[in-house]
Amino acid sequence: MKPKSFLKAAILVLTLLALAFAVEQLGLGSLLEEDWIDQNVRGHGAQGMMLFIAVGGVCAAIGLPRQLVAFMGGYAFGLFEGTGLALAAVTFGCALAFTYARLLGRGSVQRRFPGRVKKIDAFLADNPFSMTLLIRFLPIGSNFLTNLAAGVSSVPAFAFIAGSCLGYIPQTLIFALVGSGVEVGEGARIALAAVLFAGAGALGVYLTRKTRRARLIVPDLAEAEDGSEPKATTAPQK
Repeated sequence: MKPKSFLKAAILVLTLLALAFAVEQLGLGSLLEEDWIDQNVRGHGAQGMMLFIAVGGVCAAIGLPRQLVAFMGGYAFGLFEGTGLALAAVTFGCALAFTYARLLGRGSVQRRFPGRVKKIDAFLADNPFSMTLLIRFLPIGSNFLTNLAAGVSSVPAFAFIAGSCLGYIPQTLIFALVGSGVEVGEGARIALAAVLFAGAGALGVYLTRKTRRARLIVPDLAEAEDGSEPKATTAPQK
């Protein structure tokens, strides 16, 4: 391995370990709690909004649940403004993780796991925007690992980040609604959640039928969520 590539790989590993330490030992996730939001975000105007986007984005980038960001966005800003700001935060986090992997980990990961990266490329190659929507709409996989995997692939950054942003909308809206405390009856909330998820699921089914290659990547993303090693799959013979 070339010294430059070795240095990038070392930085990648060390920063991941440092982030894991920060989350577990330093309580980084506690930044998105009600007390912190009350003291630093609510009622602080544009400064509070920018701080929420920055902190929420970093938290989402390192693997904390994006649903938590959406919930706290609703709590801090209300339903509609909270949805928009939470969506900006998690999209920012997606871009951070994607760029981090592309700049530091692309070469080393491609050399170590060439087959897995090729499968990601094959899945996203024809229509990266639509295939990213498929990944985001299906209720499987790890947001953090998906961002890193896309970063080391050859998928265009804009298509992946834009597709992720659109795909984040249903869950962001639902969790912002819950966090906002809007006086909506339980039945109405359930109905809204059902409509949003049904719409996302319908589009996911359509995209899955549109390309058989979805079978190459969806199992990998699902298994990656629980830390298990993805099983090898074989592309269908033409």
